[in-house]
Amino acid sequence: MIVYILIGLAALIVLVYCLLILPTQWLKVEQVHYKTGAGIKVLQISDIHIEHIRIPARRLIQLIGTERPSYIVLTGDFTELAPYLSKVHRYIKELASTGVPMLAVYGNHDHHLAPAELQQLTKMLEEEGVRLLHNEVYAAGHYQFIGIDDWTSKKSDPDKAFAKADPTKPTIVLTHDPNVVLHIKQRFTYLMAGHFHGMQFHLPFLFKYLRKGALPAAGIYKGMHQMDNGMIYISKGISQTGTNARFLMRSEVTIHHL
Repeated sequence: MIVYILIGLAALIVLVYCLLILPTQWLKVEQVHYKTGAGIKVLQISDIHIEHIRIPARRLIQLIGTERPSYIVLTGDFTELAPYLSKVHRYIKELASTGVPMLAVYGNHDHHLAPAELQQLTKMLEEEGVRLLHNEVYAAGHYQFIGIDDWTSKKSDPDKAFAKADPTKPTIVLTHDPNVVLHIKQRFTYLMAGHFHGMQFHLPFLFKYLRKGALPAAGIYKGMHQMDNGMIYISKGISQTGTNARFLMRSEVTIHHL
């Protein structure tokens, strides 16, 4: 009897691991092709949540070596816990060792940090060459990036972000919470965001009960979607928020061929 109980317990542990933990360790590399006229390749890493991440930086360094992206973009949520700031620094330092230019915006969890702690995070990122975009344009020759700060945290200012943009250039928007797209008046070429983790626990009814804004309520919470003023892509994120598990939803980074 004891043997059967132990076998059953072992089977349950394996099942729980395969269903809830393995998806956080088994990285999916999405390849997305969309012609913007920029002629670049961008690696998007979203929702690092360093306190939960199970994808080592060395795995991303291997990917960067293979794909040779023009840019790495970090679309928010590094951490909300000050004791983990040094771990964020180490992770970003490893990515910076590849020499690929990095751009970033903050997410709602970053804005949970105290002002002095957020300033410390900013200093760490800038020390590693990360260009943080706070509602502003980053001109890059014949195309441009626009970084819009987090909508959930009420830090977004799309009008300010677009104020110095060149409307004749391909425009790639970086933001965290894609709900901001409903409040952008200007046209853009392409927008990258994260925030929803692809639902993390992929249960069809989940976003009917979790209030995450108008987009997920309409079934828009991952992948590509054509909006009225441009194309958007919502990453499923590389890490987890809340419970450190995923169900029917693997961790993701995305290669955008633009």
